[in-house]
Order: sequence, then C-alpha cells, then structure tokens
Amino acid sequence: MAAMDGDAIRVTGSLALPMAEIELRFSRSSGPGGQHAQKSETRVEAVFDVEASATLTPAQKARVLERVGPVVRAVAQDERSQARNRELALERLAAQLREALKVRRPRRATKPTAAARERRLDEKKRRGAAKRLRQTPPDQS
Repeated sequence: MAAMDGDAIRVTGSLALPMAEIELRFSRSSGPGGQHAQKSETRVEAVFDVEASATLTPAQKARVLERVGPVVRAVAQDERSQARNRELALERLAAQLREALKVRRPRRATKPTAAARERRLDEKKRRGAAKRLRQTPPDQS
C-alpha cells in the first residue's frame, strides 16, 4: 500500500518518490458514472519516467529499466471520483516499482542425489518393460 507522505508517495521503507517526478494525466473514464461520466475526467493515469528520476540510485534505475522499462505507467478508472482514482493509480504505480526494485536471489545450480538418479533409472526400466509387453511378438514361422 503506497502511503502519501505529504508531497511524496512511499514505495518502500527507505524510498519515497516526490510527486514532482510523477505525471498525472486525467481523461474521461469508461467506468461507472452514468450521466456524470460524460462530463468529468475521472480516469487517472500516473506516469513515472525512470531515467529522469533524481530520487532513484543508478542501481535502482538499472533494475527498474530491466524489469519494467523506461516509463512506469498505472491507470485507474474504477471509481466515480477522480480523487479516489488518483489514490488507486498511485498505489498501483508504487506496487509496480516495489516489485521491480526487489533484489532477486541468484539461482544456485544443484545436482540430483544418488537416490534420485537411482529412482529415475528404475522408473525408466519399468516403463520400458511395460512398453515391451504391449508389443506384438515377432513372427514365429
């Protein structure tokens, strides 16, 4: 959940993005609203330019660029109110950034155990025997 810290949104415990780095665009929503939807711009699109950010470190920028791309975009048009859609869009943007900034542990290659190799070979022998039983015997003439 992205918390609003005054003029910034909290992405992680140590990272808060200033609202100045996030562009908010408003347009007419295709969601709920009835006649109200024809007049008001309740759809909110939050756009964050990764490369232009002064808040992210070079390592964080590289991680986000690799996983999400140069521009992170989140759209909300679920609610009738622009204010609520703005909150939703910012939360979604923060969630995308949080996921992109996670440091993934490197995969460590492992070898199968001797018992696992033995089980595999036994299973292969059983399958081969079952298939041999299905074959028609060679012509006995």
